[in-house]
Amino acid sequence: MTEPRAGRLVVVGGGAGGPSAAAKAKRVGPGLEVTILEQGSFVSFAA
Repeated sequence: MTEPRAGRLVVVGGGAGGPSAAAKAKRVGPGLEVTILEQGSFVSFAA
């Protein structure tokens, strides 16, 4: 069994792919600190 992952992840882009990647990263490494950067006013989420 692998150890829980901890650290920081910055996802650039709030389109469908960015939040999906962030959600997957949190499932794989619940200890991650995830930040999503988006230029616009809205962030899409469909994980």
